[in-house]
Amino acid sequence: MLDLQPFAVSTGVVALGEMGDKTQLLALLLAARYRAPRAIVAGIFVATLANHAAAAALGAWLTRLLDPTWLRWALGLSFIAMAAWMLVPDLADEGALQRHASGHGVFWLTTVAFFLAEMGDKTQIATVMLAAKYDALVAVTLGTTLGMMIANVPAVLLGDRVLRKVPVQWVHRIAAVVFAAIGVAVLLR
Repeated sequence: MLDLQPFAVSTGVVALGEMGDKTQLLALLLAARYRAPRAIVAGIFVATLANHAAAAALGAWLTRLLDPTWLRWALGLSFIAMAAWMLVPDLADEGALQRHASGHGVFWLTTVAFFLAEMGDKTQIATVMLAAKYDALVAVTLGTTLGMMIANVPAVLLGDRVLRKVPVQWVHRIAAVVFAAIGVAVLLR
């Protein structure tokens, strides 16, 4: 059975953290350029599931490798560092996109671009930390993947109309407070 607390926390943290992130901007660019929402959404899903499953596996492995006291301090300080990082805006690397893609090409382009864009990204690192904190590989992987989809599917389907109405700076600030609160809670345990 799916553990709901890690799933819910992972979903919320990543959905907030993804707002204005480079991968959300990448979703907007892909949607504007290729107008193939199904292929783009499917590519985002596949890339995120693969990337976050690997990140969650790393987090779960760390729980077995590190002494609980060291892990607690590493996680607490990492969540606080993530809070600070949330306040730094991301920019999409538009040069990484190909100029032309069609049919299944849009799916593969999206899958590869998203998988690579997530490498070392805030949400991937958050996935590692959440999996280490909760030791719930499946719940964290599914939660962070859902969080990515919550943030990116509207970007693909509604484009920049959504981003003009959402105060991205405030979303980043709220996400920073959430990360900081989790970090302090971990440190105080």
